[in-house]
Amino acid sequence: MTTPPSDERRERPTRHRGPIMLRGGEPDPSNQDSTTDQRLLDRRGPADWVHTDPWRVMRITSEFVEGFGLLAELPRAVSVFGSARTPRDHPHYATGVALGAALVEAGYAVITGGGPGAMEAANKGACDAGGMSVGLGIELPFEQELNEWVDVGISFRYFFVRKTMFVKYAQAFVILPGGFGTLDELFEALTLVQTRKVTRFPVILLGTEYWSGLVGWIRDTMVAEGTISPGDLDLITVTDDVAEAVAAIQAAEASRQAGDNGGGMRAPLDTRPSDA
Repeated sequence: MTTPPSDERRERPTRHRGPIMLRGGEPDPSNQDSTTDQRLLDRRGPADWVHTDPWRVMRITSEFVEGFGLLAELPRAVSVFGSARTPRDHPHYATGVALGAALVEAGYAVITGGGPGAMEAANKGACDAGGMSVGLGIELPFEQELNEWVDVGISFRYFFVRKTMFVKYAQAFVILPGGFGTLDELFEALTLVQTRKVTRFPVILLGTEYWSGLVGWIRDTMVAEGTISPGDLDLITVTDDVAEAVAAIQAAEASRQAGDNGGGMRAPLDTRPSDA
């Protein structure tokens, strides 16, 4: 039996160059193996920037324009981060689906990195609940398409442009278990809130067992060494309960509307063992 053409298209390898998608055996007009970020940061010669970097400013500007234009009328939203490697049969995936649905039911759009794993789970939950599901993809050496549950999607060449979109259009960050990329997004969010570069909003770690070691290290090492203040722990909420996470987001929004810049957020859960 002949495989339907639609199935054949899904099986073809896909490559991205910023917002451009290339599938199958079509030639890559850029003919380059590196990513745009890598080429931006790689200085190959003392005068190379004269010929290339000024023109990159135009491309960077265009990415900001495209992102702002796409998301300008987005309703209030929550950015959800997590591992692209989370299997669909893993409990963390189920949590992501439940989170996406709960956020939509509370009146929020859901923004993710648009990839597989935990990102897909949150997009799926939002889509299944009839809400707005947004995916902000990124050009990577190992290609990944926007997942099928993204309603509104855009792919970026530059990480810093993409990160701006995550922050600018979010009421809160919810962090599902993840790897280096997830940690990068977590600590960037905390830094922006701590330094008051953004209006204070919740940064919620969903999954106490996964995050307890990190939170314990922050408390027992960073606070103890004086590299952060004890009150900085209050920037983080740790929970296993999706409903509690959504309630924390709503409480912070109500506090902001009351004029206290989100100061009504609850303190983080104590993740130390009961006999500590």
